[in-house]
Amino acid sequence: MAVKILIKRRLPLDKDKTQYIVGIFRRLRMLAIEQEGYISSETLRSMENPQEFLVISTWRSLEDWQRWFNSSQRRELHSKVDLLLEGGTSYEVFQYGFLS
Repeated sequence: MAVKILIKRRLPLDKDKTQYIVGIFRRLRMLAIEQEGYISSETLRSMENPQEFLVISTWRSLEDWQRWFNSSQRRELHSKVDLLLEGGTSYEVFQYGFLS
């Protein structure tokens, strides 16, 4: 069953750091696209707080997402990002479906 991953980040006000981080985000997305089970993703920026970003990533299964999340490629790149973010990165996993 497909899952949606909500990834929340707060970027710093420093323009140079932000440009560096965005470059890493682009590389992460390009790598994710190549992963088995990747379906799509989109990046949204808060209108109320322009430092806050939300990535909504769709994967074929939770296992596909976890395989990508635990990959050395992702961890290596993302470790550079978390050092510069204000508050780190938060992840939430959602599945399709309704309560009976």
